[in-house]
Formats: sequence, C-alpha cells, structure tokens
Amino acid sequence: MTDRTAVGTNEQPGIEKTAKVTEDGIDVEGEVVRFTSDLIRIDTSNRGSGDGCERPAAEYVAERLSEVGIDAKILESAPGRANVVARVEGTDPSRPGLLVHGHLDVVPALATDWSVHPFSGEVRDGVIWGRGAVDMKNMDAMILAVVRAWAREGRRPVRDIVLAFTSDEEGTTEYGSRWLADKHADVFAGCTEGISETGGYRFHAASGKRIYPIGAGERGMAWLRLEARGRAGHGAKPNDENAVSRLAAAIARIDAYDWPVRVTPTTRAALERLADLAGAQLDPDDPALNPAMLREKLGPSAEIVEMAIRNSANPTMLNAGYKANVIPEIAIGYVDGRVVPGGEEEFMATMDELVGPDVNWEFTVREPTLESPIETPTFRAMREALLAEDPDAEVVPYCNSCGTDAKSFSSLGINGYGFVPLGLPQGYAFQTMFHGVDERVPVEALHFGVHVLDRFLSTVN
Repeated sequence: MTDRTAVGTNEQPGIEKTAKVTEDGIDVEGEVVRFTSDLIRIDTSNRGSGDGCERPAAEYVAERLSEVGIDAKILESAPGRANVVARVEGTDPSRPGLLVHGHLDVVPALATDWSVHPFSGEVRDGVIWGRGAVDMKNMDAMILAVVRAWAREGRRPVRDIVLAFTSDEEGTTEYGSRWLADKHADVFAGCTEGISETGGYRFHAASGKRIYPIGAGERGMAWLRLEARGRAGHGAKPNDENAVSRLAAAIARIDAYDWPVRVTPTTRAALERLADLAGAQLDPDDPALNPAMLREKLGPSAEIVEMAIRNSANPTMLNAGYKANVIPEIAIGYVDGRVVPGGEEEFMATMDELVGPDVNWEFTVREPTLESPIETPTFRAMREALLAEDPDAEVVPYCNSCGTDAKSFSSLGINGYGFVPLGLPQGYAFQTMFHGVDERVPVEALHFGVHVLDRFLSTVN
C-alpha cells in the first residue's frame, strides 16, 4: 500500500490525498470504512462490574483475519468476554516484536440522546456515526485493513507484529489486557514496544500549523473509595459525629484542592516545541505555570498538554443513608484520581491530608503511570510516517491524561505509545467525542490514517 499515486485535494491545502485502491486492486480505504461501520453495529457496551459481551465483535475480527490466512485465536476470560490475538511474522526475526492493540468494548450510549442511533454505524455526509467511532473501533478497523492488504499482497513487516483486540478496556481490564498479560504472556514474547490509543491525530493550531501529538506517557489511575463512619441517630437531634457531614466535608476539600504543576520529561518536550510553534516565551519551570497561562501562551494548542501537567481528583459518586430522618452510621464516596508520572507519593500524602482523620480511603483501581522514551527508532518511524502523508506538519510527544490498555502490557516490559493516526478536518471537536454524545469520525480521516499506519508498520525496525 505504501507505493501509490497521490492526487491533489482542495479539502486540506498542502496535503496530498492518497489513491483509494492499491496497484493490486485492494480497496483498503473502502475496507476501513466498512469495518468501522460493521464493528459499531455490534453493541459491545461495557457497563462495568463484569457486565459486557465482546464475543460477537471478537468473532467478526477473527473471521476477517482468517479470510486472508492470518491465524487468529479467540481467548475468552469469562463467558462472552473475548479477546483476539494473532502474530504476523516479520522478515527479520532478530528484531524485537511490536504489539499493536485496540479494545473492542465501548461505553454505553443512550439512543434518545443521539442525533443518529449510536449503534447504527451509519455513514452520512462523509462521516461514520456511532459509539466507538473514535474510541476505538476506528483503530481496530485500520489494523484489520492494513494486515489484510499485506496478506493479499504477499508483504511482510520487518518486525513481528503481534495483534491484540481486547475486552474490558472501558472497565477494569481484568477480562482483557490485564488477563492477557497475566495468563497469556507467551503471546507477547519478544515484544518490547506497543501502539494503541490515543495520539497521532491531526490538531489544528491557531497559527495555521497542523500538529500531530504522539502519546509517550500516561497518567496513572487512582480510583478511590472513601468511607466515613459516625454515630447513627435521629435526624432531628444534634450530632457532631455525622458520617454524611464528615464525608461531605472531605469531598468538598478534595474538589476545591488546587494541585501543583508537575512537568514530566514528555510534557516538557511538548511544552517547549508548542511554545516554539506559537512564538511564545514559556518556561516549563515557571512556578506560576497553570492551565490558564498555557491557554494564554499557546492558544488552542494548550489542549494537548493542560490536562497532564498535574494530578487530579474528581468526586464521582456518593452513597449514604436510607431515610430522611435517620442519620446513618456510614457514608461512602468515590473519587476518580489521576496521577502524573512521578506523582504517586504526592498524591497519596495529599489524599491523607484532604480526607482528614474521620474518613478512610482506599484504592479500588490502581494502575501505574507510563512514560516511554521519545528518542527511539520507533518514535522516529511514527513521526516519519505522519510527515510522509502531511509534509508541512509538526509532530510533538505528549502525555495522555487518561489511561489505556498499555498499562497492563507495561507489566511485560512493553513501552506503550499512543498512535491512532487520523487526518481530522479543522473545527472537528475530537476530544469531546470520547464517551460523548454523537460520537463520529470523518471518512477522510480514516483514509489518511490507514495509509499512515501501513507506512509506519511497514517501515519500523
């Protein structure tokens, strides 16, 4: 696929539009659209607490791989909780393997809130609609389209490519990537690096520059359960040991806390390059640095870095009491905490201080932070693949504020990168699509992405 004719387009000046069909007549652009749409139509909603079923999507993926002679295995961690793995052998067995993974589950969607049914996979006005269009059945489809084209063309990558289509990424990963890493580590033997969500997408800066952030780090997950205990009693009587009040006070302190900025090496590299592109004076070590300053100095580009410059903790759920005139003995709260690389000790010490002596807290989900090197042949190959399709663009590393399956695979010594290339048009609110209403992806974005992904996977060594 990498050898193809390019034609001009008026949609994105300065960017070439690649031909739709390869010399062998393989319609890779048509396939990536069809696969994305088909996968969206398979409802793989993950409601948490083990409530999910990825098996139909896993069977679809395995069938598409088997059609072109790729041996795909379905590994089921629990009834319906299915994962697909396969290995595409490279031409140089001395090279380390590369893991390419995407999750098959999606967060739930309420059809009445959407303009188009969230599981329709409808293609309308050059856009594919539905839950998973960007998170992340688009990448699943791009992976399928690329490796199928290789198989039919008789091409092989330089490195072994291990494919993993996982379940439960939108839950705890215990049925997906964590289970695979724990129970099927042999599948990933020889892999030293991996790619998955999120990064490689086109971001339009105020300067007119097109920027592609590549994920080279992730904040860690720190989901917390808070428990306040007190003295039960009548709601009409004074009570200075009210569990609800104690929990509410702790939650209010957590919500109001202004976390200090902590700039990691990945974020520092991003800040310095984005400041250069914006023509701004920005010192990453400035003690006054905060999101507002970033937006002032960097304009829209601040979006790339502002959520990953410090820890965060957001209250998400409360549960207490059983009757309006009864003060309960116990009140429970939940907090979604996220931790920058190197910020774990600060996070725990701060939580101890914020909750106070009358409330206990514990982790319900704890996942590590990630930071992968950027001065590597793999990172350079991602950059070169993007610039080959969009020569006037800029590429920067960044730290993902959320978490991905890469955390599970890091336990196997695999460095993870966020690389889901998408040629997004100006004005497309990409970040709001994740878990949002009316999630959708432009067809042209997928066409761009499948060619970038092919170029990268074909050339990385």
